[in-house]
Amino acid sequence: MFESLGDRLQNALHKIKGYGKITEDNISDMMREIRLALLEADVNYQVVKEFTNTVKEKALGEEVQKSIKPGDLFVKIVQDELTELLGGESSPLNTNGNPAILMLVGLQGSGKTTTIGKLANYLRKKHAKKPLLVACDVYRPAAIDQLKQLGKQLNIEVYEEGKDDPVKISKNAINYAKENGYDYVLIDTAGRLHIDSELMEEVKNISLEVKPQEILLVIDSMMGQDAINVINGFNDALKLTGVILTKLDGDTRGGVALSVRHLTNVPIKFIGVSEKLDGLDMFDPERMAGRILGMGDIVSLVEKAQEAISEEEAMDTAKKMQSGKYDLEDFLKQMKQIKKLGPLENIIKMLPGAKKMGLNNVNIDPKQMAHVEAIVLSMTPYERRHPEIIKASRKTRIAKGCGLSVSEVNKLLMQFDNMKKMMKQMTSGNMKLPF
Repeated sequence: MFESLGDRLQNALHKIKGYGKITEDNISDMMREIRLALLEADVNYQVVKEFTNTVKEKALGEEVQKSIKPGDLFVKIVQDELTELLGGESSPLNTNGNPAILMLVGLQGSGKTTTIGKLANYLRKKHAKKPLLVACDVYRPAAIDQLKQLGKQLNIEVYEEGKDDPVKISKNAINYAKENGYDYVLIDTAGRLHIDSELMEEVKNISLEVKPQEILLVIDSMMGQDAINVINGFNDALKLTGVILTKLDGDTRGGVALSVRHLTNVPIKFIGVSEKLDGLDMFDPERMAGRILGMGDIVSLVEKAQEAISEEEAMDTAKKMQSGKYDLEDFLKQMKQIKKLGPLENIIKMLPGAKKMGLNNVNIDPKQMAHVEAIVLSMTPYERRHPEIIKASRKTRIAKGCGLSVSEVNKLLMQFDNMKKMMKQMTSGNMKLPF
């Protein structure tokens, strides 16, 4: 997400860091580049104008003039203002209810039903609580079936009463949730192709009846600036508590994310980052600003790792590395853990300086990881624990077992051997730094 915008802003900021002094003259070109980058990312013109004026005013202030490294201070100003533009600070969900009621609304095609499944999955994983999905989209063909299918995939119960009155369904669902110990009730309402009085009247009636802690608008980020009108339309009728932006991982310029809070005063609470059912992230303005400016997002990376890898497993692996007992079974286990983190290229982009190292546009073919896994699984348990015994005849058998060539088996064994040597150097303190 934001790749094009990030590249443009990072290139502009790289130039300013070389200046010994910031003046009206040398900052004008810089602000022009930043302005164009934001406009091309489909950020609202008024928002761009206010943002660049604020940055320029602060950059020419006395504090920057007296700074030893004015370029670095300018970068901080841009990051701070970008964070403020994105909302300043994250807006956590209000879950103060027994059960907590979350109602999702949106236009047809925004990804609302899939998103409600992702949100239920997120709440269950993050808070170890029990969510209930409620099917109140009684108009779209197969909407109830789609929600039931998602519930089956996630092993989360779906409450439905067929094509009955959505207000009645939602009320009955909450009574059912109270009786059966559910912590969250997530109501999937009907979407329309446009905002109309019938849609608004129905969701208003549901809201008045169940009094949800959260009314979240799910909106397709690929809509561009039209999204602002949709948000305002729903907000006028319902008083939204937040927005969930979907498809930010797609081919989108992302400008709507930089305009939403400033133009509507409705916070972005979550963003869709992949099509998978765990592809929903809490939106954090400070972290997002850091990622756009190429500063990485180590906090999110650590959080993802904590979800996928237990502390005990991590410590056990570290001890094996230090003792030199790390083998191909450990390697296979780690590969499976890494796969849980999501696409590897997305993980790499969270590392600070990924762009400078040429890693921001890395494309990793999932087939390569599948091939490695197939090779290791074609070995016997003893071979995985003692890869040094794998000679010619064993390599031929392993290659036949996984349907790959002997040269690919050799390549994996060589890479594993090199990795073990590097680990040994790192743990012994003999690692030579490349500078």
